[in-house]
Amino acid sequence: MTVETDGGDPTVTSATAAPGAASDAEEALIEEGEIAGDYLEQLLDVLDFDGDIDLDVEGDRAIVSIDGGKDLAKLVGRRGEVLDALQELTRLAVQQATGIRSRLMLDVAGWRAARRSELSALGAEAGKRVLETGEREALSPMTPFERKIVHDAVAAIDGVVSESEGVEPNRHVVVLPG
Repeated sequence: MTVETDGGDPTVTSATAAPGAASDAEEALIEEGEIAGDYLEQLLDVLDFDGDIDLDVEGDRAIVSIDGGKDLAKLVGRRGEVLDALQELTRLAVQQATGIRSRLMLDVAGWRAARRSELSALGAEAGKRVLETGEREALSPMTPFERKIVHDAVAAIDGVVSESEGVEPNRHVVVLPG
C-alpha cells in the first residue's frame, strides 16, 4: 500500500489480494501502518513538508517510510536522533489507536536503510579482522537498533562472535574470536 502526499490530497493505492489471503497478524500490521501513515501525513501537513508515505509489512513489523521531500533531512536529525524520536511518537499514536504496543519501523529519506547497509558492512569487516588477527575489537557506542544489525552481520561469519558491553549511552559491540 502506498499513501502519497504532495501537499494536496493523499492518494491511496493498494494491491488486491485473494479473499482470506492475509492472516490476522498481517492485517493487524497493515492497520498499524495505515494508522501510522495517517499520523505522519498530518505531521507533514502541519510542518508544510512534502513527502510520499509508503507502507509495507516485513516479517513481524509494519514498515513506514517517508521519501521525496526536500526538507526531510530535518526529520532525520543528527545521527538519526530526530528519526528515533519521531518513530517513538508514531508508535505511541498507533498504540493509542489500537491499544497494543507497536514495533513499527520508520525510515525517512532512506536514512535508516542506508545506515543498515553501513552497519552490516562495519560488522562484516570487524568480523573478518578479528578472524584474521585473533584479537577482540570494540566498536563505537551504538543504539540498540544499530547494535542488532552489527550482531546479525557478525553472526553470519563463522569463527567470530559478538556481544554488547557497557551501559547506555556508551553501550557498544565487541567482536571476539569464537
